[in-house]
Amino acid sequence: MNQEYESEGKLTMSSADMGVASMSGRLRVASPPALLNVLGHNDEHLRILERAFVRSRILIRGDEITVEGPDATVVIQLFSELLAIADRGDAIEPQTLQRAIDMVEADASPRDVTDIELARSRSGKPVRPKTIGQRRYVEAIGANTITFGIGPAGTGKSYLAVALAVAALQEKRINRIILTRPAVEAGERLGFLPGDLNAKVDPYLRPLYDALYDLMDPETVTRLFERQVIEVAPLAFMRGRTLNSSFIILDEAQNTTSGQMKMFLTRIGFGSKAVVTGDVTQIDLTSGRSGLMDVERTLTGIDGVSFVRLDSRDVVRNPIVTAIVDAYDRSEAEASRS
Repeated sequence: MNQEYESEGKLTMSSADMGVASMSGRLRVASPPALLNVLGHNDEHLRILERAFVRSRILIRGDEITVEGPDATVVIQLFSELLAIADRGDAIEPQTLQRAIDMVEADASPRDVTDIELARSRSGKPVRPKTIGQRRYVEAIGANTITFGIGPAGTGKSYLAVALAVAALQEKRINRIILTRPAVEAGERLGFLPGDLNAKVDPYLRPLYDALYDLMDPETVTRLFERQVIEVAPLAFMRGRTLNSSFIILDEAQNTTSGQMKMFLTRIGFGSKAVVTGDVTQIDLTSGRSGLMDVERTLTGIDGVSFVRLDSRDVVRNPIVTAIVDAYDRSEAEASRS
């Protein structure tokens, strides 16, 4: 059962300098196990918070948290949010903590951003949006027929799309899942690769396969492939088809041409939903302009089509990936100015 965490704050004056105001706040904890989850093993998370808010002092005595300093209001709000997340059974990890800090500083509520459970992994772990951008992305997919998720690697574009597709299939809102991707490295000519069509396309769709196997047991995935409930196909094989009652995911769409993008989007039939993912900073086309670069200008304003942009704040991989994405963004911005 979720607990409500009540906080109180007050404005006090520093005895050392009556001209400088400092804030203090208190929060009473209703669930000691939730507090242990928030503080982390050997207070690992508490040390992260102390480093993030060096101007404030965090005191924990029994079931009461006291924060003194100019960031007291923010820190108390952060503790309240984290305790609510822990109380619903979610594990608090260092990455969770950092994302929660970013959200609270942006005047967003981490518990509200992450309160949607999209699916459960094979291990029973709930799959939720983890950032503000991911929440917008998930909501856009639910509300629109075609959603474009554009952003750097590690922002969960493909994984969340697969999770929503699996949930839609399990709830019988669709009849099949179709995964496709332009096989740029093979020039769309896959004949020289060994095996049947699935084997030829496998290397290009491995991230989507990984997501499927994380969400369903291998036997179920194999059975669904055999029955063609889950289908994979290179983009070139989509021409001439009409895809009804399907959840279609076009991955790595930055490597489509404008003609291929138009061909794909016009395959969508009744009762279907499409998610198009891509990163415009990783275009591998050797000639021509990326279809993903042009499509937003072309389709903006059409009802049922949504564009969601994710950035380094939405990266949910190793924190170094965020730093790498930011470094490349700065480098490209400097190059464009010179």
